Amino acid sequence: MVKRLQILVIGNNENGFTPELEKIAYETGREIAKSGAVLITGGLGGVMKAACHGAKDAEGMVIGIIPQNDPSFANEYCDIVIPSGIGLARDFLTALSGDGVIIIGGGAGTLSEACAAYMHKRPMVAIRNTGGIADRYAGQYLDHRQQVKVEGASSPSEAVKIILEKISLR
Repeated sequence: MVKRLQILVIGNNENGFTPELEKIAYETGREIAKSGAVLITGGLGGVMKAACHGAKDAEGMVIGIIPQNDPSFANEYCDIVIPSGIGLARDFLTALSGDGVIIIGGGAGTLSEACAAYMHKRPMVAIRNTGGIADRYAGQYLDHRQQVKVEGASSPSEAVKIILEKISLR
């Protein structure tokens, strides 16, 4: 049996979440599911919930790795909930669980996950014009070590296409 690819989607939680981000995250989740990959998120609201919703609507598999120790905190679209019970340290679990990462908007929590993925050389794609961390780092490296360039994409379908290509090159 061949392991299915796992793609992590990170971005704004409810704070700073807009209808535009909801549409982009939903479509990203759909595209991931249509590719046959498993969607991984932090399992809560905002970008995470919208991506999970899109993946479920496309009959995909969704895993939520939540910071709490109670699985009831996860959004209703998660097929599998991993209640880490380790708070914000769960950013390392999510980053290491994805074969690649797609960034949609985001603030400090998103940056924490992106940094964890960067330190472990996970490919990353940021969807441009979604604000926050995605716009700041699209086309850039996170630091002087230039370990992994955060590729930029203009749409959810382009982001999934690029991340699948980057994962295949690893």
